[in-house]
Order: sequence, then structure tokens, then C-alpha cells
Amino acid sequence: MVSPEKNEIKEILDDPSLLLNGDRRALAQAITLIESSRDDHRDVAEGLLNKIMPNTGESIRVGISGPPGVGKSTFIEAFGQVVIGHGKKISVLAVDPSSSRSGGSILGDRTRMPELSRSKDAFIRPSPSGMALGGVARRTREAMLLCEAAGFEVIFIETVGVGQSEHAVSDMVDMFILLTQPGGGDDLQGIKRGVVELADLVVVTKSDGELEKVSLQTQADYAAGLSLLRDKSTFWSPKVLRCSAQSGVGIEMIWEEIKSFKEKSHKTGDLEAKRRHQSVAWMWREVQSMSILRLKNEAKLARLSEELEQAVGQGLIEPGTAARKILNTFFQGQL
Repeated sequence: MVSPEKNEIKEILDDPSLLLNGDRRALAQAITLIESSRDDHRDVAEGLLNKIMPNTGESIRVGISGPPGVGKSTFIEAFGQVVIGHGKKISVLAVDPSSSRSGGSILGDRTRMPELSRSKDAFIRPSPSGMALGGVARRTREAMLLCEAAGFEVIFIETVGVGQSEHAVSDMVDMFILLTQPGGGDDLQGIKRGVVELADLVVVTKSDGELEKVSLQTQADYAAGLSLLRDKSTFWSPKVLRCSAQSGVGIEMIWEEIKSFKEKSHKTGDLEAKRRHQSVAWMWREVQSMSILRLKNEAKLARLSEELEQAVGQGLIEPGTAARKILNTFFQGQL
């Protein structure tokens, strides 16, 4: 990962109004800063985030996922054009698989969303998933806050695919959309129930031409499946819609549903309560991540950890016992 230069960091901190006024270069530099793994950059990044916090929280945060080939990027590009047509600004944070060699993103989201990437009212940022659990970049939530501070009113977080990442994304967004394609209803039983339960909206893509009839059956299959699940909230029952990113059919209706979701969740107080819960949950994830990092970097524990790893690998000691030895040694050293 390329770290921002010192003069660029100074520019962002000295004049945060550049970011708050929607300067795209300042936003890109700020996101690069928070993604940096350097300790000195991390301290500066936290300072920046605390400065812009009062200017966050006004957007609608939407998580989007679906199996490979469902057309997530094609859908987001078509949807983004509709949102911009309504005078809104959209940001897309696409979590890409990471290259094992460079650590960078493998997929090129700007090339997958060519029209949207050229719009001054859209900001697309691919982030390498790295070693983050489930393929969600560790700093995606912070990047989302920066985009909000820069005035983007709709934030889309596109995940790698169906899997653990959906649970991590659901803890940072207001609404979760699951995309499926015609014929996907046949695989309803094969999709983890937990993923379907996360969905506030299911969208059947590619619903046009020869696939339109199949998409109607898929819509019915998913609607029947969702009817058997308990609603996530008292104000919203998940729906199943169809759309075609190529023709634009159904995209406007999806935008209306998203607006309705935000309006209802805000009116009932669910939106604010959910965001408070998410912030606290994210704090404890950071505690976990930082603790593991400190443990691995603690010089005094290096030899003990290596010995215990070998013992666990050889079946000489139970993993829980080894973990307790490491923690006891670490905390004794902190006294």
C-alpha cells in the first residue's frame, strides 16, 4: 500500500475544509492515510477522524452483496446514475480480494463502472481486503465516515461475495441488499440462512428478455422463503424486487424502497439505535484487532509464542491452555 506523503498529510490536517467541501483529491488522500499500517500515520488518522465526526452520519449506508456473476458492479453503476439524476452524490467502497504478492486490489472497480467513475458526483474506491476477516477491509467503516464528511449522501459498500463478509458489513450499514440472478431461487436452500436473514431487500438482477419469465419465478421463490423468516424489525418487512441494469427497469423502484427504509427507520428511532450499537460493536472489534497486533509484536513473547505454536501443532498442549499462557505472560509484563 502506498502511504501518503508528509506534505499531503499536513495539507489535510491543516485545512480539513478541503475534505468537508468535497475535494476529491483530499478525500482520496484521507482514505489512503487511514489505510496506512504505519503507527505514526495511524495516530494522525485518528486525529483526523475525530475532527470530522460532527460532519458524519447524514448519508444512507447500504451494503450490497451477491454471488459472483450476479452483476453487482453493473447494478451499482446503473443505480448510481439514477441517484445522481435525483441530485444526490454516491460513493462506492468496493472491497476487493487482495493480491498475495502486493497486498493491493485485484479487481479494477473503475473499469467495471466506467460511466459512474467519470461523474463528478460519484466517488469509487476499491480497497484491498487484506487479512481482514471475511474479506471486509478493516478501515472500510472509517472510509465511509470520510465520504460522509465530504458530502456523499448515499454510501454503497460492495462486498467480495456471499460469505462471512456479509455479517461484518451488516454491522456498519443501515440497509443490506442481497442480489440474486434468475434461477437463483433454485439455490435458495443452498445459501446460508444467516445471509438471507440479513437482507432488507432482495433484488433479482438481469430481469429482461428471455430471462424475464425465469426472474418472475425466482422472485416468487425468494418471497416465499422470506415469508418463513422472522422480520428483523417492527417497521420493515423485506421485499423481493426485480430489475435490469441494462434497460434500467426496476432501478427507480429500488431507490424509492431505500428512501422509504431510511425514512421509516429514522421516524421510529431504529436508525439511531442501530448506529449506536454498531459503533460500540466496532469499538470492541478494534480492541480485539489491536490486542492481537500488540501480542504478536511483543518481543518478550516471541520465543514463548513460537514454542507454544510448535507444542500446539504437535498436539502436546491444548490451544486454550497455550492461549492462557501467552495472555498471562503478557499481562504480567504490563503490571
